[in-house]
Amino acid sequence: MRIAVVQLNSQTDKDANVAQALDFVHRAAADGAELIALPEMFAWCGPLQDAPDHAEPIPGPTTNAVADLARQSGVYVLAGSVHERVEGQDRPFNTSALIDRDGTIVARYRKIHLFDVQGLDMESPYVQPGTEPVVATVRRRRFGLSICYDLRFPELYRELSARGAEVIFAPSAFTLHTGRDHWEVLIRARAIENLAYVVAPDQWGPHPPDKHCYGHSMIVDPWGTVLCRLPDTPGYAIANVDPARVAQVRANLPALNHRRIAT
Repeated sequence: MRIAVVQLNSQTDKDANVAQALDFVHRAAADGAELIALPEMFAWCGPLQDAPDHAEPIPGPTTNAVADLARQSGVYVLAGSVHERVEGQDRPFNTSALIDRDGTIVARYRKIHLFDVQGLDMESPYVQPGTEPVVATVRRRRFGLSICYDLRFPELYRELSARGAEVIFAPSAFTLHTGRDHWEVLIRARAIENLAYVVAPDQWGPHPPDKHCYGHSMIVDPWGTVLCRLPDTPGYAIANVDPARVAQVRANLPALNHRRIAT
């Protein structure tokens, strides 16, 4: 399967952000991508205290627009994340949706680990955490879902691999401050530990009011090899993701079968 990662510089104009995201999905599909992954907060990326005001249901206007293009183009799309409004809840979830090529939502993941770092961002006052790991089947292959700060919690990725994930998504809005030192290291570590592909589309550049994202969206194979990486600009990159490669690496290095948990 040819998978594309889309890198954006989303701002506070939702219509403009969604239009740019759909344009890159369309272009990547025309370039042969079969599954296209968008970054975290692709539809709106602004001050977190305003996130509840921009939240919407799923399905809703943003995911419906993505689903329509997925159907028209005959591709799968990971709608990296949108702020999901749920009736009866006072805070939205930060939610990723995996959309089938017929336009149906086949999986929904609500970000479990919220980014609360003084001086950078505080997510939990305005967003509530999810509770459930999610693995979905697409074309008889297993895809695990995660979002951004989840990368720092290897136990979630081990749970995804234990549930059969061969490819794990990590759509992000990773800060420049931490990304320079940690982004690639974390992605490659999660791939190596779980002998799985990690598909990591990221936001890039400045975002209001004073956030700057690292970019360098990439796809990493189960051996930890970077298959593609984007430069410092919006765009997309494509790599071949081969389930046979997962099987080969896991057969040659059966670390997942060698785990011993102390009691």
